[in-house]
Amino acid sequence: MTVPRQIRSRILCVLVSTITQLLFALPNVHEVAQRVDEHYNRLQSFQADFVEIYQGSGVQREESGTLLLKKPGKMRWEYRSPEDKVFLSDGKVTWLYLPAEKQARKAPLKNLEDRRSPLAFLLGKTKLEKELKALSFAPDLAAWKAGDVMLRGVPRGLEDRVEQVVLEITSEHRIARILIHATDDSITEYRFSDEKENIVVSDGQFRFAPPAGTEVIEEAESREQ
Repeated sequence: MTVPRQIRSRILCVLVSTITQLLFALPNVHEVAQRVDEHYNRLQSFQADFVEIYQGSGVQREESGTLLLKKPGKMRWEYRSPEDKVFLSDGKVTWLYLPAEKQARKAPLKNLEDRRSPLAFLLGKTKLEKELKALSFAPDLAAWKAGDVMLRGVPRGLEDRVEQVVLEITSEHRIARILIHATDDSITEYRFSDEKENIVVSDGQFRFAPPAGTEVIEEAESREQ
């Protein structure tokens, strides 16, 4: 049966109108990035459970614990599995404490920013379009949770070490997951859950005093740009 030309025209108009509405309803990268910036820049503190997954050189390692952040520059990663350890920063220096080895490593905060700068997004340094070159959607990558948006970009100043950073963004414009793809083909992934925002946090949780009998190793400030 042949559909009359008038009806075909009406159907075509409806289809064009529907497709146009869907296209305009889709978010664009600038809008998503701006809303993520706004969300994290208004935070003063943040707590979440995390899972850290490393894959590289035939090795896969998974660790988990609790993350605590406070502006400016304070963070505490308290690992509980597979072994206890603490990684923290008071905004000036970082400490990695390994109780089982009775060892603590101290380094300038700048060194942390050089190696793991994508994590600074969670501290409110979230001008995504400024920090990540060629920021775009990554529809080819599967989201951890349904409905999330995947973004990818290359962190400025780390091109020789980081191939790309992928951010999974929720509908509330939170960062649910960070994947750091290094140039050595390794991938470090951070997943966040049970987030609590703007909670009361004391500065004392970001200070570290090595227990008696702990070997302290101090790292010199990195001169790399």
